[in-house]
Amino acid sequence: MEDGASTAGTGARPLSLSVSAQPPGPGLYLVATPIGAARDITLRALDVLNAADILAAEDTRNLRHLLDIHGIPLRGRRLIAYHDHNADRQRPAVMAALEAGKSVAYASDAGTPLVADPGYRLARDAAEAGHAVRALPGPSAALAALSVSGLPSDRFLFVGFPPAAAGARRKWIDGWREVEATVIVFESPRRVKQLLENLCESEANRTTVICRELTKKFEEVMRGTAAELAERIPEEGLRGEIVVLFDRPEPVQADEDSLRAALSVLLGSMPLKAAAAEVAGRFRRPRREVYALAVQMKEERE
Repeated sequence: MEDGASTAGTGARPLSLSVSAQPPGPGLYLVATPIGAARDITLRALDVLNAADILAAEDTRNLRHLLDIHGIPLRGRRLIAYHDHNADRQRPAVMAALEAGKSVAYASDAGTPLVADPGYRLARDAAEAGHAVRALPGPSAALAALSVSGLPSDRFLFVGFPPAAAGARRKWIDGWREVEATVIVFESPRRVKQLLENLCESEANRTTVICRELTKKFEEVMRGTAAELAERIPEEGLRGEIVVLFDRPEPVQADEDSLRAALSVLLGSMPLKAAAAEVAGRFRRPRREVYALAVQMKEERE
């Protein structure tokens, strides 16, 4: 991790931070860790990492480095690697520690645990077994990207990583393309161009924001339509950690014939009011207008 807040050469006075050694109570502590700048860690996170009985991490090397940066010793404490490839084998050891009344701090590779990482089953099992599960909020690449994107934040949908195969990726895009929300995607820097090209097959003018290397030295935010950004990205892709955000879809212009055709299909399988609501949402038209048309169609049939 990179410490992006060094005071060297700036004339700034170093801060004196107090890290508590008081042990936390028994339970599982989900510790958010920096996505770039090491000083983004919270004081409470440092307290728990300093005093928990057992430490678990998606990548133990990253956690060791973070502890070194902030001067937190292991003091002989157990450090457990817990990731996608060993979660089933390691979960019993963590659960046994919780059963014994220990405090366990789980840290993601970077950012908030359980957001696109393997910790959710551990948290679920711990909660189901009656153990305390505590969140230590902090850095999140998804929320940091949403904050700087300039896109609407009142409603957003995080959809994780796209499938690598092109066909599966197109089907995955169809699953969220019409959702009335800002969509947040984690993507490999090598495949971000292909992701935009796939979206361009149906919606080339979708407002898009690409955030690269957030909180790091070479942080960059790119804005434009999906087509414009796809053109800017080289064939080999980008470098660094990538978050892609898509604005809400543009309103679909539908004439009465299109509305009638959609209603005709649905009225045979669901109540009139539900069919009208479905079509209104699909074509982004006022519900009252579509409902009136559905009533008219029903009367015509009768």
